Order: sequence, then C-alpha cells, then structure tokens
Amino acid sequence: MGIWDWALEAYGRPGVPEACLALQDGHGQNTCLLLWAVWAEARDPALLVRAAGLARAWESAAVGPLRAVRRGLKAPVADIADAARERLREDVKAVELHAERVLLEALADLGGRFGGAPALPALEAASAAWGRTAPRQALAALAAALE
Repeated sequence: MGIWDWALEAYGRPGVPEACLALQDGHGQNTCLLLWAVWAEARDPALLVRAAGLARAWESAAVGPLRAVRRGLKAPVADIADAARERLREDVKAVELHAERVLLEALADLGGRFGGAPALPALEAASAAWGRTAPRQALAALAAALE
C-alpha cells in the first residue's frame, strides 16, 4: 500500500487525529515525518536525519505557511462575508493537505520498508531526529492508536 493511502487509512482510526494534533501543536512535531517513520519502519539514524531535514525544509516552505493562513482565516474579518472567508479557508485547507501529501510521497521516496513492526520505536526515532523529542507518553498514544 502506498504511503498516501496508508496515511489516510491510519488517520481515520480512532485516536489518531487527536494524537497527531497533540504531537504537532503541543510538542512541535511533524506528523508527516512521524507517520512516514511508522509506515517505513524507519530507524536508521542517517535515513531519519535526512528525512527530518526534508520535512523541516518543506514545513518551512509550504506546510507551515499554509497552516498559518488557514488558522488565520478561522476568525471573522471585518467587512469580509463569513461564507466567502470560510470558502477561502476550505480552499487553503485543501492546498495544505496537498502539501502534506507531497511531503509524505517525498519521504516515501527516501526509502525504508513497510512490514508491520511496532510503531513506538519508529516514532521515538523520528521524534529524536526531528530535534524536539516529544514525551514518550504522547508518542505511545499515537503508537497505540496506529496498532
């Protein structure tokens, strides 16, 4: 199964969206990197450093700015119709999702293997490579939801 289809299926599992958002917003993690690490069973330090660098660059260039715009459009803006603002917000959300897909597919092109190893070691390794290690409990919550 390709990474995008896997990620969509995984994100649809109970607890996964909440765990991903907690890791992203509460602990500064890149959820695409985390999900890729589980999918690829990535634990090789060199591969993880390379993947984290790619994720960091794309987060800075595309995903982060798009997320900021989407979140900025959540609140009403004087003299802008709410329906128009919400339509634009939904358009930006779709582009943000596309940017995440681009990142996941680029990460998948780096390598790794897919075979069902436990998620927690891959999440811990990816979090460490990201440089802002998340608490084990938060990573374990995502691992449990993915398994």
